[in-house]
Amino acid sequence: MLSPNIYVRQRGRLTHSQARALDHYAAEYLLDPGDQKIDLSKTFGNDVPPVLEIGFGSGQALLEMASKNPERNYLGIEVYLPGIGGLLHCCHEQGIHNVRVIRGDAGYVMENNCVEESISQINIFFPDPWPKRKHHKRRLVQNPVIELIRERLVPGGKVCLATDWKEYAQWMLKLFSETPGLTNLSLNGTYTQRLESRPMTRFEARGIRLGHEVWDLCFQK
Repeated sequence: MLSPNIYVRQRGRLTHSQARALDHYAAEYLLDPGDQKIDLSKTFGNDVPPVLEIGFGSGQALLEMASKNPERNYLGIEVYLPGIGGLLHCCHEQGIHNVRVIRGDAGYVMENNCVEESISQINIFFPDPWPKRKHHKRRLVQNPVIELIRERLVPGGKVCLATDWKEYAQWMLKLFSETPGLTNLSLNGTYTQRLESRPMTRFEARGIRLGHEVWDLCFQK
């Protein structure tokens, strides 16, 4: 069993609107499954396998995807409480009802709360690269998590990733390419073009203005 990741960064103060959203809208959007499996059909009120975003940060990308695709379900995992509060606030303000959120470590949640072959797509956008070699063990993308991703995806499901840290892109490409049962959707077996479905976040736009290159990857089960 995977343990909760003690290395995730959880700092940040809640604004008034974030705190209010957590107080008033958690009942609709925030799940607290403990160590029990989630009945996603009951949670969303339909049988559409959700898109899962791991580490959604401020929630900008998740919010935009959910608003543009009301026929799809979206599940987000995050430890950063201000980000969760901000997402709940925006979902309520915009009348978005196809989003649910779990606060917790992604590996632990996928292992203990998600049923096998229940997720249509898993998105990991700009995870913390932990650039120092001695900190590589803290990275989200590790073989045990990749195996959980493979198991939780429905047949034909996809995992999509993006990073602006070249060495981390190479790390992810290597580990995912070595995982049996996952096929790289890049035409040349490396990186894909930027996915049209991936929203441009403020974080990414700022990086591009600063001259940062972005690498996208997409694998299919």
